[in-house]
Amino acid sequence: MTVWDDLVGQEKVCEPLAAAARDADAFVTAAAAEGPLPQTTSMTHAWLFTGPPGSGVAQTARAFAAALQCVSPDRTLGGVPGCGFCDGCHTALVGTHADVSTVVAMGAEIRAQDMRDTVRKSFTSPANGRWQIILVEEAERLNEKSANAVLKAVEEPAPRTVWLLCAPSVEDVLPTIRSRCRHLNLRTPSVEAVADMLVRREGIEPDVAAAAARATQGHIDRARRLATDKAARDRRAAVLKLPLRVEDVGGALKAAQELVDAAAEDAKELAEEMDAKETEELKAALGAAQGGRLPRGTAGVIKDLEADQKRRKARTQRNSLDLALSELTGFYRDVLALQLGSRVAIANADAEDALERLARGSTPESTLRRIEAVAACGEALDRNVPPLLAVEAMTMALRSG
Repeated sequence: MTVWDDLVGQEKVCEPLAAAARDADAFVTAAAAEGPLPQTTSMTHAWLFTGPPGSGVAQTARAFAAALQCVSPDRTLGGVPGCGFCDGCHTALVGTHADVSTVVAMGAEIRAQDMRDTVRKSFTSPANGRWQIILVEEAERLNEKSANAVLKAVEEPAPRTVWLLCAPSVEDVLPTIRSRCRHLNLRTPSVEAVADMLVRREGIEPDVAAAAARATQGHIDRARRLATDKAARDRRAAVLKLPLRVEDVGGALKAAQELVDAAAEDAKELAEEMDAKETEELKAALGAAQGGRLPRGTAGVIKDLEADQKRRKARTQRNSLDLALSELTGFYRDVLALQLGSRVAIANADAEDALERLARGSTPESTLRRIEAVAACGEALDRNVPPLLAVEAMTMALRSG
């Protein structure tokens, strides 16, 4: 199984990436043999991967990174880079390769201080692998200073360094950065392709896989989670009941509080899993004494970690709310489809009774206003409006229609 096999519905993107990986392999092989370097036509030092949420943008970039680091002996017999089983492929895919650095936003943005060490590393030669690869999973979250740091590194990269930037669209990345990248745009995979992947790769029953893929409208990660995690299914079921609970003011406010509390609980669970481990590992690295006493002058490092953990917790809560808003948008989209007699397939077939009830009891105009209210909630969260206030405003607007 090659690294490309997990990229659902992205055959057109895999072809140029595989060609680039072959050119990159020829370049490194010639350099190691001290022979003449080939003139590569497909490979370049910076790539920009874009696509809608759930299309697998970050997974595609990581598969490409694995192909670039592939050390399969089969290549000497004409094998294609990206075997999926060698040490280079495996460690790149799971995120432990020494020469593949991944940058993600701890909070709402990627700060310059978060990028500093990574940019410095981009100018060094690979330690073990064939390329020094920098993978920025959310390039749209680069702030002005961190984007300028990336721009300088992309303008004059080291000979064996490759930048892989991921974003929802090219407009989310500075023009000066995207103009120096080769752009590949991914598309949302079909519901059928996602369902097939869940059956083949996860062993999910076909009817369960089809329902998860249909409910998430081709969003790969959400479909996988929905098909394999009962808690995710329960959480979605609770969100889909919300439209029927906002018929009075008290119900609207209570539903808002429960939605925010559920998102906060998600963030708390993640924090409990990661924060204690990170803190202990950092203390050990700083040389803390057996009783936990830190060496003099290192308290500030712990405070920086705690600040990062707080930002990550807020980001996790926001991600959970974003998911709920997406599910509500899909719900009202189905209501609108029923009201207009559209032949578009209903995504939330498991909530058909609620969909038909709302479709009969309201007009298409009120449904559109409710969809706008959900979108307005997301915009309010973007402006750092307190989550409870933003969600309460939304549920009150859903009530009035």
